[in-house]
Amino acid sequence: MIMMSATFNEEKQKKIIDELHLKEAEELAQVLAKKYQLPYIDLSKISINTDALRIVPEAEAREAKMAPFRFVGNNLQIAVLSPNNNKLKNILEDLKGKNCKFTLYLVSTTSLERAFERYTEISASRKTEAGLIEISEDIISDFLDKFKNLVQIRDGIKVEAEEAGKQGGISGILEIILSGALAINASDIHFEPQDEEVRLRYRLDGVLQDVVPFSHRLYKQLLSRVKLMSGLKLNIKQSAQDGRFSIKAGDLEIEIRTSVIPGAYGESIVLRVLNPKSIALSFEQLGVSDELFRIFDREIHKPNGLILLTGPTGSGKTTTLYAFLKRVNSPENKIITIEDPIEYHLKGISQTQVSKEKGYTFLSGLRSALRQDPDIIMVGEIRDTETAKIAINSALTGHLVFSTLHTNNSAGAIPRLIDLEINPKVMSSSLTLSIAQRLARKLCPYCKQADDPSSFERNLIEQVIVSIKKKKPEMELPKLEKVYRPTGCDKCNQTGYHGRQGLFEAVIMDEAVSEVAIKNPSEREIKVASISQGILDMRQDGIVKVLEGITSIEEIGRVVDLNEEII
Repeated sequence: MIMMSATFNEEKQKKIIDELHLKEAEELAQVLAKKYQLPYIDLSKISINTDALRIVPEAEAREAKMAPFRFVGNNLQIAVLSPNNNKLKNILEDLKGKNCKFTLYLVSTTSLERAFERYTEISASRKTEAGLIEISEDIISDFLDKFKNLVQIRDGIKVEAEEAGKQGGISGILEIILSGALAINASDIHFEPQDEEVRLRYRLDGVLQDVVPFSHRLYKQLLSRVKLMSGLKLNIKQSAQDGRFSIKAGDLEIEIRTSVIPGAYGESIVLRVLNPKSIALSFEQLGVSDELFRIFDREIHKPNGLILLTGPTGSGKTTTLYAFLKRVNSPENKIITIEDPIEYHLKGISQTQVSKEKGYTFLSGLRSALRQDPDIIMVGEIRDTETAKIAINSALTGHLVFSTLHTNNSAGAIPRLIDLEINPKVMSSSLTLSIAQRLARKLCPYCKQADDPSSFERNLIEQVIVSIKKKKPEMELPKLEKVYRPTGCDKCNQTGYHGRQGLFEAVIMDEAVSEVAIKNPSEREIKVASISQGILDMRQDGIVKVLEGITSIEEIGRVVDLNEEII
């Protein structure tokens, strides 16, 4: 008979027992939840919002055996061990007195302990309302006075980073980064982890500028803080996440869209600053030439038709669309928008926002909007065949439709719609105007310098002038004597540029273009057919602005192809 010896693994046995206890605790909580007729929740499977925890002090929460774990709108979600607790009842009465709604959830002791552990995170950060950072008018005014340029912002962040290193708090440095972006009108904030340090950059006038590097240790705290404010999960580090929060600066509420993606040296963050002031341009402020302005004004006041704006992300399409909507907004018109997201609130217009979670897409939004008896519809983007077909049909049935399409130029909109299975004959009857635009930086008026054009520049400008004269023989152009170049000063953050202006081109769906459109044309064929319209293309518009001293030839070359075939 062979004797088998068994070894006893005490650690493994303890783990099994602990797991059984945890399971029993959760099962008991579920039984009690049914008894008290409360919903059950396991806090180990969800993220606990520290902003919710702040509403009830830790000492009071422990005494009442409860913990707020989520705050949505004005509704506070609270975890409790038992609803029959006098301390708990006092806290709930106090919340009612503050007009705070709440929902109770029954949890296990383990879940509640997990919530209590999160109270330690509160001491290292300042209070924020759920998804909202309040920066007082005094702080904003202080930053605007203190930080006039990028150099001063860099110094401020360095000082605050040193303080954060000593004291462990990171709210101050994040406040400076956000306020600095507002102070110099940055459109995006980029946190980019690298091998030895983390790079911080602002996008100013469409171009990224280095701000300051800081340590990975500090960045980990910033990353957690940004995730908490944006409603993202702290424990997910290998998948992309998107969220948003708002900055309240006085009466102005600025939305921040957060994107987090994993990388080789840690998660990278991009914060997009949606400042209503930066896109609140009027129709007259777009920088459109007088003749093109008249064409735009005529087309957007037609009772029906489809007007498309084309261009890459960041080319100013949304700003132009808003300017159009403000121009046609009147008590007689019913205007509905489907946007992603709503970047600027317009009075008198019904604005809706795309939501993937709720199944509200551009397509479903457009279908729903048509049931609301609108006169004018704005669809943020045409992405697929179904949306394109409904937009085209809407334009045919008495609606004026504004939308955007991703093509390189205005002529490209027609082949793109054909690719989306739009009948060319139907399109010719519905599409009234296709517009393309780019944003070019304007030279800083304080430091720009006149210079002689190089032989290459002179040759290029002369060729473009000849092509302009073919389209518009009567057009008077400034003489080619000098060109202006960027230099850099304190007023423009040493970039040589300050602000941006649109470069525009357009194709009107006239008889000549319609005849070509039904033959499945190329972009070039559309361009040739539209020459008689006398509208400058973006390169020609850019060269005119170079001759006027508004921008530089280098900047025009950055946003449009200067070597493209001249038609």
